[in-house]
Amino acid sequence: MTIRSMTAFASAQGSSEQHSWSWELRSVNAKGLDIRLRVPDWLEGLETLTRSVLSKSLARGNVSLTLRITRSEDSAGQVQVNTAVLHSVVKALAEAQSIARQNRVEVNPASAAELLSFKGVLEQSAGDDDPAPLVATLSKELESLVAEFVQMREAEGAALAQILNAQLEQVAALTVRAGERAGERKEKMAETFKANLARVLDNADGADPDRVAQELALIAVKADVTEELDRLGAHIAAARGLLVKGGAVGRKLDFLMQEFNREANTLCSKAQHAGLTAVGLELKTVIDQMREQVQNIE
Repeated sequence: MTIRSMTAFASAQGSSEQHSWSWELRSVNAKGLDIRLRVPDWLEGLETLTRSVLSKSLARGNVSLTLRITRSEDSAGQVQVNTAVLHSVVKALAEAQSIARQNRVEVNPASAAELLSFKGVLEQSAGDDDPAPLVATLSKELESLVAEFVQMREAEGAALAQILNAQLEQVAALTVRAGERAGERKEKMAETFKANLARVLDNADGADPDRVAQELALIAVKADVTEELDRLGAHIAAARGLLVKGGAVGRKLDFLMQEFNREANTLCSKAQHAGLTAVGLELKTVIDQMREQVQNIE
């Protein structure tokens, strides 16, 4: 399995003797799967089928599908008069004319064209064609459309995987460099602790040397970054494993990005060394770039 992007687009067009249509399917990032459909409601069963196909094929994303259908002129049906509506319009006009005469208001009689212009008087017959054959045709075309859509998601996902693997290489190199800077810091910190211990003992009459040494040792332990570097290495391995595994791993990768960032923050806060701080800041920059890419993964 490969990872997929949540951003994709696909379209298709088709026609039959009686209809022509066009599909548009697009998606953007989302925490879950949100499907929004615009399908003509007279195509019985198509909306339910469409939602089912998309739900089985996709795991995450804000997905919008639009189907537009037009009827050919030869099958558009005939225009006819709705006599019930026309009678009600004529009756209403007659009452209006009667009231106008009672109030000595001149009202011109309505023409036939004006009567036909009232809403509902003229209507177009839908014809007697069965929508089932059209639904069957559209259902088959939907499968091809979704397959093309998924293929685009996978192609973009492959590109994202390359970017993320390159960024993980950067994080791995920076983690090694952080270890080197931490080693350089160790000797300097030992000298600093010894000087601090001597200064404290010289200025603290009656202080227990062993107790002071324990406190300084505790400070040294708190400043140690070995665990942070080890966890960064573990996170790198986990992220690489998810990229190889593929599928809907976006949420797991997003969680890992939070853990990466936590370790980089702790590394910077413990640094007490210009070189190590600089490496920590570089780590934070690359991790933030990784996080932006992960937001696009299904």
